[in-house]
Amino acid sequence: MPVITRFHADLALLPGTATPTRGVGPTDPTVAYPLAAPDPVAAASAAAAESGIAPQVLADVLIETTDGRFTAITPGVPIGVAAADGAIRLRGLTIPGLANAHSHAFHRALRGRTHAGKGSFWTWRDAMYALAERLDPDNYYYLARAVFAEMALAGITAVGEFHYLHHGPDGARYDDPNAMGQAMIYAARDAGIRITLLDTLYLTAEVNASAMSAAAMSAAVVGPHAVGGAPLNATQRRFSDGDVAAWATRVSALVAQPHARIGVAAHSVRAVPASVLPQIAAVAGGRPLHVHLSEQRAENSACLAQHGRTPTQLLADCGLLGPTTTAVHATHLTDDDRTCLGDSDTAVCFCPTTERDLADGIGPARALVDAGSPLCLGSDSHAIIDMFAEARAVEMHERLRTEMRGHFSAGELTAAASVNGHRALGWHDAGEIAVGMRADLVTLRMDSPRTAGTDPIATPVFAASAADVTNVVVDGRIIVRKGAHTTIDVGPDLASAIAAVTGTAAPTVTAPTVTAPAVTARAAVPADPAVAP
Repeated sequence: MPVITRFHADLALLPGTATPTRGVGPTDPTVAYPLAAPDPVAAASAAAAESGIAPQVLADVLIETTDGRFTAITPGVPIGVAAADGAIRLRGLTIPGLANAHSHAFHRALRGRTHAGKGSFWTWRDAMYALAERLDPDNYYYLARAVFAEMALAGITAVGEFHYLHHGPDGARYDDPNAMGQAMIYAARDAGIRITLLDTLYLTAEVNASAMSAAAMSAAVVGPHAVGGAPLNATQRRFSDGDVAAWATRVSALVAQPHARIGVAAHSVRAVPASVLPQIAAVAGGRPLHVHLSEQRAENSACLAQHGRTPTQLLADCGLLGPTTTAVHATHLTDDDRTCLGDSDTAVCFCPTTERDLADGIGPARALVDAGSPLCLGSDSHAIIDMFAEARAVEMHERLRTEMRGHFSAGELTAAASVNGHRALGWHDAGEIAVGMRADLVTLRMDSPRTAGTDPIATPVFAASAADVTNVVVDGRIIVRKGAHTTIDVGPDLASAIAAVTGTAAPTVTAPTVTAPAVTARAAVPADPAVAP
């Protein structure tokens, strides 16, 4: 029997062409719901909508779902009528599910531990490597489950996990070579969100350029294997399969699930030899392909010294750019780099809160979008998990860089946090409240100290925070209700999981409400059905 669920949104953010629609499904198309009187909020937002970009906010929207997909969107249905039809009321502003296009789940354990004192990306990386040494499939599962549940509380319905922690200490293989990746897939499932596991190729180390002059860096860069060519250290050996063939073989054993898709990633031109880069596109085979790009000036300098080309130019020459590729960070680019990315329809993923926290710099967001690159967003190191803050920071960083206001519309930023991110992760049927799309909904309070009195079009990206999320629906299932996860006690679970991987004492907390089997005891998850839900 089909699973039919109805929701009634006080206000809903719909595509700019939104009109009362009814899709093919079990709902009787002859039923005509009585429409409420014209709503001034809807009229004002519709008038302000920019064709093809800006969404509309409409009032009293009845949203019907069948088996996890939207089957009808009907604005103007009074709450009394909808309630009589069994609709679940969503009080506030309901928007599409958000996508976190770039995540390293284990970095969440560094929050609040690496911010004091001076340093750089490279000194922060030392702390990250020390944390990576403490992870195994079991404790990583519990940490990731709590992190993904925190994402659900923030309205994130899909995550791109840029996964490079593959093996045991000093590179020793687990009995299941994909035990760490499977832990991520199970963690997302148990937290109630979708995941694209971006299994990452990592073969070589780089010159530690944090204190090197360009001349010294150039002198140190030797050999054909990488920008730096240095051997992997003990921690990095956990990231590496040894060669591209072994990586491809391991990735081929990963199986997509109804909630999980498998993509690939090249860690960076620092960690993948130029001679290997062309092979990655073949392994991707049209699946999402992500790569860290020009996050640090040192990466650019080393690449120029070794190859006589910028990292973007090197990727282009190796055939890695294109509409299924997402360049993460893209912070330090030349004009030619921006043109190259845009002309190839390569997406870019900005992670402003991490880029700010690590002192990476401010990337050219507006110029990249104008060049033709779709923009999506990620929380990366999880200094915070708040896609509204990430979206807002894109505009605010542009203002700081240019000393001018108004670079991105609210609609563009909302799309970056939702539909663009889903597409970058291979979920082309998610990110909009429209018939036929996956039934993901995020409801925000409109009466909080942050959102009260705001224009609902601008609320998500210029006023709200993750704390304003009250309800989250993923594929038609309620995952967050009244600000709480339906199956996971997120705060205590985070505290105990972080204590386990950092070796610190966990605060006294109540026992988790949900326990999961040990990773080593998990049975295989069946493959996707012929028609994905």
